[in-house]
Amino acid sequence: MTVSTDRNRRPPLNCPVCNERLALTRLSCPACNTELSGGFATCEFCVLSNEDRDVLRVFLASRGNMKDLERHLGVSYPTARARFDALLTKIGIDRPPVAPAQSRVELMEQVARGEIDIDEALRRLE
Repeated sequence: MTVSTDRNRRPPLNCPVCNERLALTRLSCPACNTELSGGFATCEFCVLSNEDRDVLRVFLASRGNMKDLERHLGVSYPTARARFDALLTKIGIDRPPVAPAQSRVELMEQVARGEIDIDEALRRLE
C-alpha cells in the first residue's frame, strides 16, 4: 500500500456536484493557524499532473531541448513532441495548426510567380 504525503496530495480542480472549476477562497498557515479568505487566482500549472510537471521540469532544465525530453521519457521524438504539445494545451497554450508541407511549397511557388505577395503568404500560413 502506498501512503501519500501532504506534498503529493492535490486539491480537486472541479466541483464534485456540477463539475465546474473550483475557486480558491481560503488559505491557512499550518504554523500559526492564520487564515485568509477571499478570491485568489490559481496557478495555471495547478492543472498539471505530477508526471506533466516532471516533463515540464525536464524540458525547462534542458533549455527546451526536445531530444533531452525524448531521452528522459524513453520514447520517440514524435511521441515526446505530442506529450509536450498536450501539456501546453492543458495550461492553455494552444499552438495554431501548422500548414501541411505541400501547401507551404505551393505558397512559396505562388510568391515566386508573383501571384501573391509575402504578406499574403504569411497570412495564409496563420
